[in-house]
Amino acid sequence: MYNLVSFVARGSVRRKVLKGLIRPNSPTELAKSLGIARSAVSRTIQALEKVGLVECLTPDEKMSRYYRTTDIGRKVVDVIEENGKI
Repeated sequence: MYNLVSFVARGSVRRKVLKGLIRPNSPTELAKSLGIARSAVSRTIQALEKVGLVECLTPDEKMSRYYRTTDIGRKVVDVIEENGKI
């Protein structure tokens, strides 16, 4: 699990996006709330999804997909928060 903690902790956008998806959100909404470009949020979500930290809740939708942090993703957020990185 600590390889995932390291992966997330190395990137400020990864940390913000992972924490921002604890509650389901779309990339567009998350980008607005975080003040980060939507393209950067979308790329980050794809990277986090690839390693199992984020899941798509609406995979059949072409637009307005919603994502959330997985159980392991929440554990990663907890570890990072304990270390004061988020």
